[in-house]
Amino acid sequence: MKILAVIPSRYASQRFPGKPLTKLGDRPMVQWVYEAAQACPVFDKVVVATDDDRIADRVRQFGGMVEMTRSDHQTGTDRVAEVARRYPEYEVVVNVQGDQPFVNSKMLTQLVKPYMEGQRPHMTTLACPLDPETAYGDPNSVKVICNQQQHALYFSRSPIPYFRNPGPAPVYHHLGLYAFRRDFLAQYANLAPTPLEACEGLEQLRVLEHGYTIAVSQTETAVPEINTPEDLIQAQSFITQKVAS
Repeated sequence: MKILAVIPSRYASQRFPGKPLTKLGDRPMVQWVYEAAQACPVFDKVVVATDDDRIADRVRQFGGMVEMTRSDHQTGTDRVAEVARRYPEYEVVVNVQGDQPFVNSKMLTQLVKPYMEGQRPHMTTLACPLDPETAYGDPNSVKVICNQQQHALYFSRSPIPYFRNPGPAPVYHHLGLYAFRRDFLAQYANLAPTPLEACEGLEQLRVLEHGYTIAVSQTETAVPEINTPEDLIQAQSFITQKVAS
């Protein structure tokens, strides 16, 4: 099985313009993500997908592979799908989000584990244990609940499920990494947006609303994401802590 990893990267982020080129420690953020994906032994190829020459030039400077894409894509997944069409020999395509510079090879391997075990879900994603004290009520911490086969039933920013009775429930902290069967990725790019997707602001709900399957793989813990300049400050502290330990 051949696996293609694509890092969608755009300069014109609404919340953090120029984010991929922002220095994190001694490297731009796009380089952190690229090197993390490159370190994953199950990926056969890693490319950055962008519509911006500044990002493309920087990727080439540190020796990375880059593919130029259209500038009118609405989501990172649409950008990934455009690149995937150029590599028909790859059976699985991974969307490695550009805002997760601390993702590691273990997490990425766990993401594609169902495919490596011979399963054929339309797509997979990653989740970790949910902190009930800090994340359960936080709309920025996306929750996912699963069925007995560890397939997603629903994703939400709201606290789900409602605990009328005490006890364990299959609710996890969702991490925004995705892998696709290449045939489904081509379909996904043509799916119409859906009401719950628009309501929650979570594009993965489009998949569930159209009746497709998302397998949820498990990892031990979340890593910091960078969506705003404030997140960058916290990430710099995270690097300092890692060096100190």
